[in-house]
Amino acid sequence: MSYKLESDVIKALDGLLENKVNCDVIIHIGEKPDFKEYHAHSIILGCRSKYFNEILFNDDIKRKEEKYIITKQNIKPQSFDVILKYLYTGHVNINNKPGTELLDIMIASDELKLEQLTKLTEEFIIENYKQFLQNDPVGILHIVYYNESFFNLQEFCLETICSEPEFLFNNNKFINLPAPLLEIILGRDDLNLTEVEIWENLIKWGLAQGQTLNKDIFEWNQEDFSHFQRILYKFIPLIRFYLISSDDYYYKVKPYEDILSKGLKDDILKFHMVSEYKSTVKILPRHSSYHINFDSVIIEQSKDHLVIFANWIDKRMENNKYTKNIPYKFNLLYRVSRDGNTRKAFHGKCDNKGATIVILKVSGSEQIIGGYNPFDWDSSDSFKSTTDSFVFSFADRRNTKTARVGYSNGMNSIGLQSNYGPIFGGNFYCVNNGNAWSAGFYNYSNVNDFPTGSINVDDYEVFQVIKES
Repeated sequence: MSYKLESDVIKALDGLLENKVNCDVIIHIGEKPDFKEYHAHSIILGCRSKYFNEILFNDDIKRKEEKYIITKQNIKPQSFDVILKYLYTGHVNINNKPGTELLDIMIASDELKLEQLTKLTEEFIIENYKQFLQNDPVGILHIVYYNESFFNLQEFCLETICSEPEFLFNNNKFINLPAPLLEIILGRDDLNLTEVEIWENLIKWGLAQGQTLNKDIFEWNQEDFSHFQRILYKFIPLIRFYLISSDDYYYKVKPYEDILSKGLKDDILKFHMVSEYKSTVKILPRHSSYHINFDSVIIEQSKDHLVIFANWIDKRMENNKYTKNIPYKFNLLYRVSRDGNTRKAFHGKCDNKGATIVILKVSGSEQIIGGYNPFDWDSSDSFKSTTDSFVFSFADRRNTKTARVGYSNGMNSIGLQSNYGPIFGGNFYCVNNGNAWSAGFYNYSNVNDFPTGSINVDDYEVFQVIKES
């Protein structure tokens, strides 16, 4: 008989940390006035952290009275409190901490080579991104941008800001955004603002940088315009003036026209005044590749689900996942409750339409299941094989954390049968109408919580999957 008494071990280690018994390491964290001295045990630090293991057993480490001395001025005591508790007990509490403090913990964890804690903190920030970005978007962007190892979080924050720009542009700290960060944001194609709104926000930011420009624009002299031009010269090429209407240009851009080059002003004037004039400047409209117009009665929180589908389709691993912007759109082809629950209706709507994703709502539950077909559906009474198709389950359609996926083993992955609806492998298919299905994993890896045998569904939908360049 065996017993698991981990809680007693954790309590003992926690007590060891609190009582400082037999400590042989002194750690100086931070700088005055934000400074704290910690006492710890080399055996625990070395076992739990690659960083501490490397420096504790280095001959050059500083010693004082038989104790190791470690100094980390760039880490804040509030962050190290969390990290030391984690090193001793494996427990970490990051709830209710402000976003900037969480980022400090993530930065320190990364430096101390604590991969699990770094990843956990990053995931927590992403899950609660709205709260953090609303509170301090400028501070968070600044911290993330200047830490190269946080590329995924950096891209996630930029995508979020571009998708929901009110987080940043309506925040009273927006005017404090560093110029390099503003330049990156204004240069993105997925910035979800009209061009005149982008221009107005740029003017607001620029006026805040020029402290002497607080008088009415019509009172400016040439020196004022020259000063303002020097502030904004890097950003002018990022504004797509040709996408601004004539009315908006006249009322909102023209008052500041003197900061534009003569050639640009002349070209814009011709663009608005000469009907057949075509500028040599090729300006593509901004667009978001993140499609929220997802016509589904089964999935309510479509944004998060679509991101998950896109990652499964492209087989993106943990460190390379889409977070918000995806290169796909999903067009509804067929819905049982709308188009009829016959195999004829399915084939009439879905055959020869390219890749599709099928989504079913299981009766009597909140579960959704389905599958991805990278080929056309057709009525050729044959099978196609691929390792790119998959089946999936959301045990609770309202909770994307319940998502599970299983890929085909490359044998008879997709069934193209005139007398059936969708077929995945040999054991997940529409039986005789849209509400009766058989579910199983023949030629697909098992998916937790996936129902097996005969099941009833309330509805099912088929979406055409279109990849955009």
